[in-house]
Amino acid sequence: MNCPHAEAAQAGRNPGVITIDPMVQDLDGETVRLRDAGALARIDLLGVPAWTVTRHAEARQLLVDPRLVKDIDAWGLWRSGVVTRAWPLIGMIDAGRSMFTVDGAEHRRLRTKTSQALTPRRLEAIRPDIEKFTAELLDALDAAQGEDGVVDLKAVFAQPLPMKVVGMLMGVDESQHAMLTRQYKAFFSMLTPQDERLALLAELDVFYTDLVREKTARPTDDLTSALLLAEEGGEPLTEEEVVGNLKAMVAAGHETTIGLVLNAVRALLAHPDQLRLVLDGEIGWDAVIEETLRWDTPTTHLLMRFATEDIAVGDEVIRKGEGVVISYRAIGRDFEQHGPGADAFDITGPTRNRHMTFGHGPHICPGAALSRVEAGIALPALFARFPGLRLAVPDEEITRLPVMTQNDMAAFPVILA
Repeated sequence: MNCPHAEAAQAGRNPGVITIDPMVQDLDGETVRLRDAGALARIDLLGVPAWTVTRHAEARQLLVDPRLVKDIDAWGLWRSGVVTRAWPLIGMIDAGRSMFTVDGAEHRRLRTKTSQALTPRRLEAIRPDIEKFTAELLDALDAAQGEDGVVDLKAVFAQPLPMKVVGMLMGVDESQHAMLTRQYKAFFSMLTPQDERLALLAELDVFYTDLVREKTARPTDDLTSALLLAEEGGEPLTEEEVVGNLKAMVAAGHETTIGLVLNAVRALLAHPDQLRLVLDGEIGWDAVIEETLRWDTPTTHLLMRFATEDIAVGDEVIRKGEGVVISYRAIGRDFEQHGPGADAFDITGPTRNRHMTFGHGPHICPGAALSRVEAGIALPALFARFPGLRLAVPDEEITRLPVMTQNDMAAFPVILA
């Protein structure tokens, strides 16, 4: 998987560089190593060197620094040809023109319509739909139990729920949901050969282009149609821009919520005293959601921003043209921000609302409120229906998928009774 170019691969031989494990075999250990390396750490991403920010204060500073941009053409290794389309992570950075890959006024233009579609008023309007989807999937969960009472909470509940919601918002027919889930799973997996991953990206481009053209001809009440309609006196988004926004929004809109729901359930089952506080109504579900977001972030590493000039951060300097990753899981465990108990899950703690797992600044996640609403409906409904829910295997037997950017489990087997 390593980049074949000697200049990039040199990073992996530097003892001061932390190698990000593509197989995600020891996420907790990696998180500790990154946090302990300082506010900025040198990392190796499949043979490619970069910086990562691991502390809350410094991340907050860098996420609003206009000298760090999303434009891949500002990346020295890309301009020089050291990094090419053969690098397995390139599709997460060079993903086409969208609000996720531009900055400044262009970013605001591409983001505005999406933000308008996800206002608190709009989210309240779709709450009954989310509740309906949740109830249907809880019925499916009950029906899917094997003879031993075991069912995969991820496959039957946590995974299809956010795909149903984002599909409804984007106007994607439900018959396409399973296909999109498979495509994105293969795209993010480090086990997928790069030629197959690039082919998947091309197939997704075709799918979303066809969707955009269909909505252009026959617009409906969904976000895709809204993105195609320019504001009065404004400049409409191009087909490429709408496709880019959709491709990234569907990925981010379901992957984050899967992780949030499963990580919350896992944390509560591992801390039954705290689960009891919630079920007895002494602590609200919002506290569970915020503490889960801080302690076991759905996104582990967010790729990537690039320095347009030298940037000093403490005693370190990010040089012009270098790439910077945001390591949200390490940031969520920052002792300086969250105190000496940062490594503990504690819904009674005072710091749970002071995380920034959904980002900070202009590129803060546009779907953050949606993810919170979904989890805020799904979690209490799940435990109300199945208050005796428990793991079907020891916690240490739950395995993570080989995904470098998402905190994703292969399966989450539970017993409902």
